[in-house]
Amino acid sequence: MNEQASNWVRTAPGVPVIRNVNWGGLKTLYVKEVRRFFKVQLQTVWAPAVTTMLFLVIFTVALGRAGRTVMGVPFADFIAPGLIVMGMIQNAFANASFSLLVGKMQGTIVDYLMPPLSTGELIAGLIGAAVTRAFLVGFAVWAAMLLWPGVHVMPSHPAVVFWFGLMGASMLGFLGLVTSIWAEKFDHAAAVTNFVVAPLSLLSGTFYSIESLAPAFRAVSHANPFFYVISGFRYGFLGTADSPVLLGGILLLGINIALGSLCYGLLRSGWKIKA
Repeated sequence: MNEQASNWVRTAPGVPVIRNVNWGGLKTLYVKEVRRFFKVQLQTVWAPAVTTMLFLVIFTVALGRAGRTVMGVPFADFIAPGLIVMGMIQNAFANASFSLLVGKMQGTIVDYLMPPLSTGELIAGLIGAAVTRAFLVGFAVWAAMLLWPGVHVMPSHPAVVFWFGLMGASMLGFLGLVTSIWAEKFDHAAAVTNFVVAPLSLLSGTFYSIESLAPAFRAVSHANPFFYVISGFRYGFLGTADSPVLLGGILLLGINIALGSLCYGLLRSGWKIKA
């Protein structure tokens, strides 16, 4: 009898069966999150692409005439990379700030907490989906700009484009995840979007070069991490930047590590999530 019972119990009580990475669970969470925003792709992918293209049309018509150049390149070519990555990071934040928040409000947060996923795997699935949405929006905007007359958006350094796109999307994904943990209603997430993400995006040098600013405002721009995302991403297309590209890449990596550690600590402690 005892021998038969021992055959049924494969592991001792309290000993984890999945000792390494739960790849199956991680894949399931990632696919779930991607399918969630892809079911409404007209709103989550194509609408942001159209909005970004409207920025390009308005600013090139208003400011790009008469052969105006910025940093030695036509104005339309100058703002195009910044618009692409600005759309990417804003949508990465929107995706990451939604999942846990809607789970808390609808009482389905248990769907994220009960599966046999570690804290790191939960973060990887949510941030992976946010980065995926960001790159889909970026590709949609880039493809539209390829067809727009007078705009040249062929990358000169594809690896740099990928790195700064990844770092920017990850940074806003982590920020969105922190927001979804902290927020108790949609108004809280909207406040972060309107008073933090949007101003930092618009004041990051997307539409101008910081070299034209006064020294005080230039110093403020250098304190804005969004600026390094825009500048590095633009360098990947144009081969020119108004900040040290290597410094920006390392700085963004450090910020992502810090934000990722913060997300890990908050989720592991269950702050504002677990009773």
